[in-house]
Amino acid sequence: MKIIAGVDEVGRGSLIGPVYAAAVILNKSINKKLLKDSKTIAKEKRKILSNYIKKNSIWAIGTASVKEIEKINILQASLLAMKRAIKKLKKKPTHIFIDGNKVPVIENYNLRSIIKGDQKIPSISAASIVAKVARDKMITKIAKKFKGYYWDQNYGYGTKQHLKAIKKFRNYKPT
Repeated sequence: MKIIAGVDEVGRGSLIGPVYAAAVILNKSINKKLLKDSKTIAKEKRKILSNYIKKNSIWAIGTASVKEIEKINILQASLLAMKRAIKKLKKKPTHIFIDGNKVPVIENYNLRSIIKGDQKIPSISAASIVAKVARDKMITKIAKKFKGYYWDQNYGYGTKQHLKAIKKFRNYKPT
């Protein structure tokens, strides 16, 4: 029997925080028409879909820390987060579809990269939603401590607002 997992990461383009990845094995009963690339879904709807996916799937999240990103680079950290998510799944998939053009190195797994997979493969779309909601939740939490950067709105991505805040606070020294 084929057991397919979809994998996607989030946070690779962010200027702050860890990178997150999710691996998702969808139950047959899930409504695949609801699943799309997380970037195309409104924030509140994404949260609802994430809960729906988690209740109707086998899923896991993996992360790679800022220290790991700095040590091994963002691409390798993304692949590490994916590997961690895959290894945490409670059921071993027979096939793993990964968004993008790179796959993590994992022995005894059948991995395949799919460019724009989050737009084509429902399990990858589900993984993109779960990973994005999880990372956004963490960033929103730390945004309370660092209010001037508006991370609760930009999630650390290089928006004009965020870049302006970086310039403003770059030489700030607390008294």
